[in-house]
Amino acid sequence: MLLERKDVNPDHPDTHHGRTPLSWAAGNGHEEVVKTLLERKDLNPNHQDTEYGRTPLLWAAGNGHEGVVKTLLERKDVNPDHPDTGDGQTPLLWAAVNGREGVVKTLLEREDVNPNHQDTEYGRTPLLWAAANGHEEVVKTLLERKDVNPDHPDTYNGQTPLSWAAGNGHEEVVKMLLEREDVNPNHPDTGYGRTPLLWAAGDGHEGVVKTLLEREDVNPNQPDTDGGRTPLSWAAEKGHQRIVKMLMEHKNDRTATPGNVNQVPQSVAPSKGHDIVAGIPQDRDNASSAVPDRTQSPSRPPLCAETSLWWRRDPNLLILIST
Repeated sequence: MLLERKDVNPDHPDTHHGRTPLSWAAGNGHEEVVKTLLERKDLNPNHQDTEYGRTPLLWAAGNGHEGVVKTLLERKDVNPDHPDTGDGQTPLLWAAVNGREGVVKTLLEREDVNPNHQDTEYGRTPLLWAAANGHEEVVKTLLERKDVNPDHPDTYNGQTPLSWAAGNGHEEVVKMLLEREDVNPNHPDTGYGRTPLLWAAGDGHEGVVKTLLEREDVNPNQPDTDGGRTPLSWAAEKGHQRIVKMLMEHKNDRTATPGNVNQVPQSVAPSKGHDIVAGIPQDRDNASSAVPDRTQSPSRPPLCAETSLWWRRDPNLLILIST
């Protein structure tokens, strides 16, 4: 009824967000309204709002409105890969961020959509965002493409899709990525030099740690570059008992790998009050190697030579650790 009036502007934006009627209809999934508006010749189907610079297609894609996306893509004057002006996110990227599987598949059918587009804020691709957020079906869809780089790091911290998935505990995504021969399971990020295993161990993701340790080419002792801390050192400090046990039982692990202050995992745990981790039995053949060499770390207070015990008193806790 409104469009029957000659004094109604079908493309007039609001003053708060700068969004047109088409933008609002597309973003809320009103497919029939979108079709009606697109019949008008005095309407811009690529209008960008003033808040984020997002087009109607981008709003529809991000919110998962597959029917609206298909309707807009039928127009030759609609750009399917137009990024916003806020973060440089394209419709595909925003759909991947939010796990919109149907929209992702629809957009990937277009030859003029870049599946490796990186946003301008973090330099993250659609695959990286989907992996980081645990959207398994979107990850699977993107990995089926031959032109998608499964190991492309972001430009913010140099983390790969595997690193993000491991750090956020998305076990199934980790498994999918590890099936690829062109994914490096030991890739350290550029910010802290942490590998996927190190991120998973430090954040307590047991399933991911187990999956990574099943790989023969995963180095369980690779330290970060921020302080020389190993996965075992981080897990011990955070109190992740089962992960500590997994790492200590791993055939390639060395419990004596020190951190940045000549701390072995056995001595890191009590400093944070994790008496359970510190009390894990040392029944391995090389358990005695966990005692630091005092001749190489004179700044470290020596243990009590008479009793071979180190006492630490906390306000609410008294920890006795046998060495």
